[in-house]
Amino acid sequence: MARLYDSRKRILVTGGAGFIGSHLMDRLLEQGHDVICADNLFTGTKRNIDHLHGHPRFEFMRHDVTFPLYVEVDEIYNLACPASPVHYQHDPVQTTKTSVHGAINMLGLAKRLKCKIFQASTSEVYGDPAVHPQPEGYWGNVNPIGPRSCYDEGKRCAETLFFDYHRQHGLEIKVARIFNTYGPRMHHADGRVVSNFIVQALMGEPITLYGDGNQTRSFCYVDDLVEGFIRLMDTGPEVSGPINLGNPAEFTIRELAEKVVAMTGAASELVFRDLPQDDPKQRQPEIALARETLGWAPEIALEAGLERTVAYFRALLPELKA
Repeated sequence: MARLYDSRKRILVTGGAGFIGSHLMDRLLEQGHDVICADNLFTGTKRNIDHLHGHPRFEFMRHDVTFPLYVEVDEIYNLACPASPVHYQHDPVQTTKTSVHGAINMLGLAKRLKCKIFQASTSEVYGDPAVHPQPEGYWGNVNPIGPRSCYDEGKRCAETLFFDYHRQHGLEIKVARIFNTYGPRMHHADGRVVSNFIVQALMGEPITLYGDGNQTRSFCYVDDLVEGFIRLMDTGPEVSGPINLGNPAEFTIRELAEKVVAMTGAASELVFRDLPQDDPKQRQPEIALARETLGWAPEIALEAGLERTVAYFRALLPELKA
């Protein structure tokens, strides 16, 4: 069927009611596209997409990607999967199924439609890395039988499936490896370090650090990440990835805690707990490929992004205290 406007696409975003998915859909709608959000609301929330429900080019489908989905679209962004240890360890078997069966179902849909498909992979494919910073050519150091394996190995298997569909069926794929991302609409209780610290500080509770606080992470603001997604999706068929998307500015967890305490004006003390099993000691993206291929690099500094994130959680505070 001939399309009315070549520049206006119908785009499916799985996991669209999640933190990153909802920001991606905002951008796609701003660009004038029609957007279908598929989400089973296991970790996504209707609050994240409430502002879109009256939008004439937005459609919500409550759907679990472990079951096939029959829609007609021009592009697919596959973001569906719990992404924090608290959520993905709640039902580890379902987490693996979401990554693997979800990839198979979305790849099958893309194959039928002959459309471009994007996979939100993760820096967790590098495990507890023996190479620092982590380039895309590093194969990782992952424990296949540990408590985090459902997520790490599920995402590694999804990448395998994407590249096999690419080789075997000529499917146009885009694979991004996402490093720690933060911003408004993070789940307040997802156990991630940025949301944990901000919520604890705003509630006047002690701030919990695991290990000695000297392990490092690099934090990418969600708007920067979404820009990277769109640039990767807009590349030609010669670019498949995987491409690291993250902020190479590296901070210790203790530095992050101190920034949050200062920014919120909290009197919270820092308390230390044992480091969870297989928790990476350091994580920093090598983004030379993203700079070269996409002309992309993060622009929002940690302080500026934290201010926006703190403001979001401050507005939620009455609800969190209820």
